[in-house]
Amino acid sequence: MSEASTRLGQVLVVCAPSGTGKSTLINKLRAEFPTFGFSVSYTTRAPRGNEKDGVEYHFISRETFVAMRSRGEFCEWAEVHENFYGTATKPVTKMLDQGMDVLFDIDVQGAKQLRKTFYKGTFIFLMPPSRKELMQRLTGRGTDSEESIAKRLANADGEMAQAEFFDYWIVNDDLDKAYEELRAVYMAGRCKPELRTDVEDILKEWN
Repeated sequence: MSEASTRLGQVLVVCAPSGTGKSTLINKLRAEFPTFGFSVSYTTRAPRGNEKDGVEYHFISRETFVAMRSRGEFCEWAEVHENFYGTATKPVTKMLDQGMDVLFDIDVQGAKQLRKTFYKGTFIFLMPPSRKELMQRLTGRGTDSEESIAKRLANADGEMAQAEFFDYWIVNDDLDKAYEELRAVYMAGRCKPELRTDVEDILKEWN
């Protein structure tokens, strides 16, 4: 019997201030568990370079996006630099029903929207060991201007203030330790009773 037929998928949401090391940790998780589902988002911006419709994004008009939003088709959406971005609910729900876990690398506001639809998901907040350390990491990258770093720090202040929204906190002071914790939270989430449809027959023996 395949795993997809014995359990429902888990929504795993990971948020963190810029410079915390979120991408590195998520890439490690994806490398170990390559079967994560991926939902292609919708956007109103024009394709860049070799981007193809339906691959990097579904490229749609602003009018179409607004109509989809009005019909409640997005589980999360945002306006960034005068363009809309959103994740449709149906494809995510379909993957979950097939037993696929779906990972969201998203900001805090997007996570709050997702909670309304996927309230049984696992919501994780990654944080740096200190504000000073985060500043050093952002400065050490050598890729951002002083203005950009100041903006990222200001955003981090706002995000850290909303940490209590999340189910789990992971401090990325040591990458290996942080990954062990991220992996542990993910694996524990897979054992939530509401996802373990394979246990129903076992429980019936005691009813």
